[in-house]
Amino acid sequence: MSNHPDQPPPIIRLLMEDERYQFEAYQFVRDALTYAQEELQLGGIHDPSSSEGQDAASSHITGQQLCEAIRLYALDQYGLLAQQVLKSWGVTCTGDFGEIVYNLIKIEAMKKSDSDRREDFDNVYDFDEALRRDFRISMPEK
Repeated sequence: MSNHPDQPPPIIRLLMEDERYQFEAYQFVRDALTYAQEELQLGGIHDPSSSEGQDAASSHITGQQLCEAIRLYALDQYGLLAQQVLKSWGVTCTGDFGEIVYNLIKIEAMKKSDSDRREDFDNVYDFDEALRRDFRISMPEK
């Protein structure tokens, strides 16, 4: 998608065309993908120094894996407020992550493999349960 000088950037056009999600939701999903690849080591080793084409194939993760990474990242970033923060951005179920990912694919900000489907994100987990379970308040060691 080329960007003409008199047109807004693709992400701005996307936000104007699809008003369901706030900009922060898109940024959060992209950050969670990086978290999945670098912190959780999903999809193989993520090497930022490799060329994009080679890295994309070796670091691919599934929709279900990305949903789980988003859950862990949300809990890490926002703790027990994670569900409320996501809701404030328009995100209330894992299917919303799929909509966000596929919107990002549409503007060429993310890539997909031939086996990926939008439905891979549907009903991966229940938000009420998933964003509260496994949450632990950790105290700093003395």
